[in-house]
Amino acid sequence: MRKTKPRVAFFDFTDCEGCQLQFANMGEGLLQLTELVEIVNFREIMSEAGQDYEVAFVEGSITTESDIKRIQEIRKKAKVLIALGACAATAGVNGMKNRFPLELAKSRVYGDKAGTVNTIASLPLHKVVKVDYFIHGCPVYIPEVLQVVKCVLMQKPYALPNYAVCVECKMNENVCRYEKDQECLGPVTRAGCNSWCINNGNRCYGCRGLVDNPAADAQKDILLKYGLKADEILQRFNLYNDSLGEKYGQEFK
Repeated sequence: MRKTKPRVAFFDFTDCEGCQLQFANMGEGLLQLTELVEIVNFREIMSEAGQDYEVAFVEGSITTESDIKRIQEIRKKAKVLIALGACAATAGVNGMKNRFPLELAKSRVYGDKAGTVNTIASLPLHKVVKVDYFIHGCPVYIPEVLQVVKCVLMQKPYALPNYAVCVECKMNENVCRYEKDQECLGPVTRAGCNSWCINNGNRCYGCRGLVDNPAADAQKDILLKYGLKADEILQRFNLYNDSLGEKYGQEFK
């Protein structure tokens, strides 16, 4: 039996910190979580910044050379490293800059100050260090977060769902967004969020990344019914599903 609670720290890189805010907004659930773990570093909710930790939740993508050094130091200290949210898991919205030559992206954002900015292609964490657990989403879905926390505490792997959000949509008896003449990435997006956005009247934007083989594993009946192809859907949506970060990323592990 574990005698002491595992020490947990939260870190962020290039992101909006929305996934950490999901934790902060858990309310009573966060207090219950502290009965199982000791949070030693979490800038959103505490002033202490302890550096003695076993588990690291990391939000954000890697976008500078100094980020690389910092995440490597975090990895050295942590027994378990968890990619928290889309930016950390897939480069997220930040990956949009990877579609352009880096100098062009810098000039569009920083104008005549572009030459003073030190930045690299936006990389998910696993392109730089070993990641033990992935929690997808923008922001993360708290029920899934708790599943991952349980797996960490029990030292068991967490199996990411490898089927489309459409499956969860059907289980929740939602009307398909295509029936309402609204494009949706549900047929090719990895499930695990309980079709959160569609449940609340929105469409799926693909923040959880793709199923492993969207052409084969996506919700085929939806694609067939509406005369769609997976490639066509992916061409219409590029907010989260940029693959260039994978192509440009170097292995620093």
